Amino acid sequence: MSNFEYLGRVTIGQYLPIDSFLHRLDTRARLLFFFCLLAAITLAAHPAGLFLGLVVALVCLVIAHIPLKFALRGLLPPLPFLLVLAVIQVFLARDSSHSVILFQFGPVILTNTGLWAGAALLIRFAGLILGLSLASFCLSTSQIIHGLDSLLKPFARIGFPSRDLIMVMQVTLRFLPLLALSAERIAKSQAARGAEWGIGHGSLLQRARQIIPLIVPLFLTSLHRAENLALAMDARAYGSSSRPTSMVEMHFQAVDGLAVGLGFIITGVILVV
Repeated sequence: MSNFEYLGRVTIGQYLPIDSFLHRLDTRARLLFFFCLLAAITLAAHPAGLFLGLVVALVCLVIAHIPLKFALRGLLPPLPFLLVLAVIQVFLARDSSHSVILFQFGPVILTNTGLWAGAALLIRFAGLILGLSLASFCLSTSQIIHGLDSLLKPFARIGFPSRDLIMVMQVTLRFLPLLALSAERIAKSQAARGAEWGIGHGSLLQRARQIIPLIVPLFLTSLHRAENLALAMDARAYGSSSRPTSMVEMHFQAVDGLAVGLGFIITGVILVV
């Protein structure tokens, strides 16, 4: 992969229109299933439950006919940051009642509890990233909007701003790949003007100095795009009607109920293990 290609590294927010079992489920069933999976991985306290959640996410990727190599590519961008957090967790997490000291050098103490805490952090974030990627692979932006609107419609009757919440999620999912494309275009423009971009060697400070010139134009581009989006929403009278209509009809079938039930069962098993 080229040093200038960022969109291929961002798997979250990319919809893949594949004819698979997960893609054929009702939108609301898919949303509930993915929500159960992500909630279970987030709340799981034991490494065994976290590992089970990671396995379930990988199995769902296979069922959805998503190439594992492409899905696992989404773990590469946050991997250095996660490794730093895991190392900090290894040396800070201590439980005096169950800890066994494996290595000690002055104030630096390595225990089995710290190793488990670091491994749990990596597994948890890997499962969450793969789960979010799976949800974006199987749900387009329009499907998410219509599905959430149907699920949250009862809450809108009691004054909950469900439409605004759905719009925030839609913009977030839409802007992730657009940010990657903007970063790719800015990096290519700077390299064409003689900037030393994409050099594989060099110290961490040198690589950070290469990233800094990218941040300012990317930030300005994002603000400009957000302003255009706000103007477009105002021009289309967003928020003028409290009861908007929809042309999309969804039908909840028995297989969708089974998928939701399976999601609740998997959540219970992950939390109990």
